[in-house]
Amino acid sequence: MQFPESWLRAFCNPSLTSQQLADTLTMAGLEVEELHPVAPAFTGVVVGQILSAEQHPNADRLRVCQVDVGQGAPLNIVCGAPNARAGIKVPCATVGALLPPGEDGKPFAIKLGKLRGVESQGMLCSAKELKISEESHGLLELDDDAVIGRNIREQLALDDMLFTLKLTPNLAHCLSVYGIAREVSALTDTPLLQPEFPPVPAGVADRLPVTVHASDLCGRFSGRVVRGVNTQAQTPGWMVDRLARCGQRSISPLVDISNYVMFELGRPSHIFDLDKIHGGLQVRWGREGEQLKLLNGHTVVVDGAVGVIADDHQVESLAGIMGGDATAVSDETQNIFIEAAFWWPQAIAGRSRRYNFSTDAGHRFERGVDPSTTVEHIERITQLVLDICGGQAGPLDDQTLALPEGKPVTLRVARAVKVIGMPVTQAQCAGALRRLGLEVSEGDGTVTVAPPAFRFDLQIEEDLIEEVARVIGYEQLPTNPPLAPITAKLRTESQRGPFAVRRQLAQLGYQETINFSFVEERWERELAGNADPIKLLNPIASQMSVMRSSLLGSLIAVLKFNLDRKAQRVRLFELGRVFRKDAAVVDSDTTVAGFDQPMHVAGLAYGGADGLQWGTADRLVDFFDVKGDVQALLAPLQPVFKPAEHPAMHPGRCASVWLDDRCIGHVGELHPKWRQSYDMVQAPVMFELALDAVLRRDVPVFQPVSRHQPVERDIAIVVKESVSHDAVMATIRTSGLPLLRQAALFDLYRPKKQADGVSGALAADEKSLAIRLTLSRDDATLTDDEIEASVQSVLKALAHGVAARLR
Repeated sequence: MQFPESWLRAFCNPSLTSQQLADTLTMAGLEVEELHPVAPAFTGVVVGQILSAEQHPNADRLRVCQVDVGQGAPLNIVCGAPNARAGIKVPCATVGALLPPGEDGKPFAIKLGKLRGVESQGMLCSAKELKISEESHGLLELDDDAVIGRNIREQLALDDMLFTLKLTPNLAHCLSVYGIAREVSALTDTPLLQPEFPPVPAGVADRLPVTVHASDLCGRFSGRVVRGVNTQAQTPGWMVDRLARCGQRSISPLVDISNYVMFELGRPSHIFDLDKIHGGLQVRWGREGEQLKLLNGHTVVVDGAVGVIADDHQVESLAGIMGGDATAVSDETQNIFIEAAFWWPQAIAGRSRRYNFSTDAGHRFERGVDPSTTVEHIERITQLVLDICGGQAGPLDDQTLALPEGKPVTLRVARAVKVIGMPVTQAQCAGALRRLGLEVSEGDGTVTVAPPAFRFDLQIEEDLIEEVARVIGYEQLPTNPPLAPITAKLRTESQRGPFAVRRQLAQLGYQETINFSFVEERWERELAGNADPIKLLNPIASQMSVMRSSLLGSLIAVLKFNLDRKAQRVRLFELGRVFRKDAAVVDSDTTVAGFDQPMHVAGLAYGGADGLQWGTADRLVDFFDVKGDVQALLAPLQPVFKPAEHPAMHPGRCASVWLDDRCIGHVGELHPKWRQSYDMVQAPVMFELALDAVLRRDVPVFQPVSRHQPVERDIAIVVKESVSHDAVMATIRTSGLPLLRQAALFDLYRPKKQADGVSGALAADEKSLAIRLTLSRDDATLTDDEIEASVQSVLKALAHGVAARLR
């Protein structure tokens, strides 16, 4: 909400500077989002009166004006504004004046000069040139009572400050200048000027029959007929200025009066053209199929959930939101009907959003507007109408059907002390609430408040505690250090942090992606094999209805998004939490009973194994590339890969990843049926691991470097094609040789089949593996006998374990 400081101080004028006032409001929960003067800094601009305006001898669009600025002799000023004419008073920038900065950021200096051969001793200004308004229709014409020669900043109060407040929904009583002044009075203990609403005497006896059919829509309806108004009268300059400084453009006197009272007192109202109403008015819920053309030009269709005001022929207004075009006031309007009502907040809330627009009236009514002041505000509007547009008022009609009943709320002083966190007395609590204009009664250690009609937010004890804290001042809260001992949680040396995992994956060429934990139920069923996922009671979208138990679905969706945009090579990873049902989980500080929520890390590779280059031949990424990335991620731990099956992965190109007899995840290609379903040219290779296993790090242990050189021996063995590399290495590792330090495969040979089908020394179902054995001991150099015995032991173990023979 935006308003000028001068209007606020007309109701309550504390001895505070503008900045101090802004700080006071902010610390009371009324956040001042912006504070700036009405106009930027400029100097040398005064009120001038054009004495004459004659045609420029050398330019059709210029006039030579004689301008009186109170200096004795008039100034000769050349002006091109279309409304420059004799008799009007306008801002005049004299020689030496500095106008607001332009696009270059530098002030514009007024100098003595010539325009088309005629000397110009200054400049006549528009509102846009003074940065008062963005609209410019020529010179800014001042009121006739403007004092010639007076500084324009003083004449127009341009040093007035504009406050922009960011109000929370519970502060509906502050959606007016008077409401904010009431808060300032309570916060600063400054007297508040109470507005008076003397009854307007009736000059005519006319009434408009109004029937309220829905008390759950409208609890009170007040109205009055005014005849003989002049809608072509000018809105007073003081009202136009105040509206402009609230961000509201002047439209017509009747509309301006309605808007002015809304900003002043927080009461939205509506003025109907009486002659356009057919019969009487009915306040009711809408009916299916009814249509209404609104003041903004939109035509809406109402139903039984939307409140309306209708006459005998059609709907004329959306209740509490916006009036209709059919009964809008115009320049031809002579007779009007002024309406002010109490609309139940729950009957207005959300209705304007159904039609994709919002209004100031709807914003206020859906938060709650004081139902006790409809008559007083009708009197205020009527008096302004008579003063500005003339006319004669009829008697005021007021129907009260159902008003909110404010239930007393009790505050326990001991509870307030505990919640606020500082000692407060019962007298302080009662005094703070009384300063807010609340009716207070005290008991033994309690304070009971009967909420006034304008406070819809006071419903529970905590609401009163908040009010006490606001009035006392949040800045008064003590800054006591915590009393509990603080123990820093240090990560053990045997564990690295998640950031280190992210950095290592980035170094491997993967890019991080962050996705929602809510996914499609289809993903869980197809890619995670989870037939019973955790379902959301209120999903943010229909396609995000369950919690994910795997990160793979999110990565595939991101890959598809990139492929649809012609990406050729994609490397993605995500580090996040997954969710699954587990009855073994119990409640604790970090867990929820029945639900397991571990952290996982997953990656995906698609496209070429390397970027475009000349050094290597192009090839697509395969299982072994990603397996190598997983090994690098887990190093120096040595994972074991075993053939496995996974719902999202190719049945023959998938492996489980094991560490210390624990399966920590899977790596493999995307299943062919899902690759076809997602319309991918090739299958991406993926992995998903438990993060706690990836974070594990064995603490390095010192080992002395052997003084004796190791010995290497190469053996070539023949095994069946079905024997895997892991089986061979496991047999060598379990041979129990004390001298064996390392075994590594360095060659694989499969002979080509000859024409007769015989493969030479090897059978058709055999292959040859070349393995390098590294042997050493720490206390002495190996002898030939020890070396030969170790090699023979390995060969015997291989012959027994995998039926291998020396080639």
